[in-house]
Amino acid sequence: MDIRAQGGTLVHSTKEALSARILGGEFPLGARLPSEARLCEEYGVSRTVVREAVASLRADGLVEPRRGAGVFVVRDSLDSGLPFTDVDFDRISSVIEVLELRTGIEVESARLAAMRRSAVQIERIMDAAVDVTKRVQAGETTSEADFAFHLAIADATNNPRFAEVLRMFGAAAIPRKALQQGSSVRAPDSYLNFIDEEHRRIVDSILDQDAEAAASAMRQHLEGSQRRYRRLLRKG
Repeated sequence: MDIRAQGGTLVHSTKEALSARILGGEFPLGARLPSEARLCEEYGVSRTVVREAVASLRADGLVEPRRGAGVFVVRDSLDSGLPFTDVDFDRISSVIEVLELRTGIEVESARLAAMRRSAVQIERIMDAAVDVTKRVQAGETTSEADFAFHLAIADATNNPRFAEVLRMFGAAAIPRKALQQGSSVRAPDSYLNFIDEEHRRIVDSILDQDAEAAASAMRQHLEGSQRRYRRLLRKG
């Protein structure tokens, strides 16, 4: 099934095609998706496109990659009653609301991750941060990689509720994803310019097992994002 003739970006089209198969019951709850190579063949797209599409499905809470095992369906329906599904990305004020809530949750997430993370978990956090940096340098979208970074920190708390809450946000967790895809508003370039340094401070603090520094770095990161969006809001 070559989707290149369909509308929208290849990533978006691939994601929608996979989502339809999950929601349609072809891949039921607990099922493993076809391999990356198989999906590339089925949709006539590159591995990068498939990875981005799967990452987007993960952000929406439909699938979950399991190291060494594949990608599995963890939800087979989209409940319109779920929280955070009605965020209006054309309103910067809505974006700020999400960031304020994330700040309240993720500051403690970083603190606990610094105290509890395992060697494997810190490696995943570092790998996710490197992925964000590479995408920034390549001029690619960083939203899915950024979500993976914050999710890796939530996982490192070893309290599954933090990751559950972050997954519940779905695409709203990284608001600029929607701002970059079809919205009339655009995320400020200055936001991306600060990502690498802010992420580095968070990673270094967690690596050093400095809980207070990790919490402070995460607070600065998310509150800095709020300030940048507020400046954009004041500019109209």
